[in-house]
Amino acid sequence: MKFSQLLLLVFTLVLTACADNPEKENENTALASKKESGKSDFKYWVWTGANNERADSSYTAEYKKYSENGIDAVLINTNTDPELLARVAPLARKEGLEVHAWIMAMNRPGDSVALQHPDWYAVSRDGKSTFDNRPYVDYYQWLCPTREESRNHVLGLVEGLSKVEGVASVHLDYIRLPDIFLPIGLLPKYDLEQEEELPQFDFCYCDVCVSEFEKMHHKDPREMENPALDIEWKQFRLNKIKEVVDDSYKIVHDNGKILTAAVFPYPEMADHMVRQRWDKWDIDVVLPMIYHNFYNEELDWIGFATRQGVSDLEEKDTELHTGVFVPAMSGPELQEAIKQARENGAKGISFFDGGALKPEHLQVIKNAQ
Repeated sequence: MKFSQLLLLVFTLVLTACADNPEKENENTALASKKESGKSDFKYWVWTGANNERADSSYTAEYKKYSENGIDAVLINTNTDPELLARVAPLARKEGLEVHAWIMAMNRPGDSVALQHPDWYAVSRDGKSTFDNRPYVDYYQWLCPTREESRNHVLGLVEGLSKVEGVASVHLDYIRLPDIFLPIGLLPKYDLEQEEELPQFDFCYCDVCVSEFEKMHHKDPREMENPALDIEWKQFRLNKIKEVVDDSYKIVHDNGKILTAAVFPYPEMADHMVRQRWDKWDIDVVLPMIYHNFYNEELDWIGFATRQGVSDLEEKDTELHTGVFVPAMSGPELQEAIKQARENGAKGISFFDGGALKPEHLQVIKNAQ
């Protein structure tokens, strides 16, 4: 066969493969969007919400405001409603925005399906379930990541969102266990002191988790004098969250999307505070919530935490885009936050949340392009 004929055959086979597998073609597009940055080499994101009561014109005005001021991507919380997501995604895309499906993963407050199954919920060391005994706040209703039914419920929600046309990623939030330690700046709000791991904030001690751990390690964490000192028990729970993430990664990639997540500031801190070791996950993009004021830190801490996360991801093909808490910042402070993220290796920055972006913030973002 002549060389020119061989090239023609190879080209034809490639075209046929794409035609036979449009989902793979979509995945390639989505994965490319992870490497592309839209208007610049630094991506600007915003977390926002949606509900069925708002008119399309209202969403269009919101999305236009973002795009005209330099924002590239919107993370939209539709309360895991794929129909609502399918309605608003084209409106955002029409304004030139990349769309990401934001889901509250393990924390499922008011989930009508999960509420029919009280045994699906995470249990504290003192034996209380988040089904009816919620730590810290009323919307903390956490599902167990180990129990097959509860984890499959979460994965089913991920799959539903990943099938919506025009969505670039499924964005996992609350992909962890409840806070074993709150950020230090929030403790006075709850009149708390947390100098050790307290039983009422230590999860998951449900029968399924304990039984599976006991089969693996031949010990019962409920009988330990100080479970916080048992590394295998902590690692067991870290691994269970990782398994949910890794399964989500397979699901969304099969549907031509990528996987992103909102995570705690940097991996070692996330491990300590919420059983979340995100540098070990199969994931495309992480958006650490580096909310400096929650930790009584100054603006340069955004740079420190960004650099720490970037360093921890050096051996992985995972991008880091810094997340910041806008209500705590003036325009000049937001400008400094963007500078801190850029100079410490982030590929972009995300703002929480859209409703908090004042004209002075938007002008800073627009000028930063």
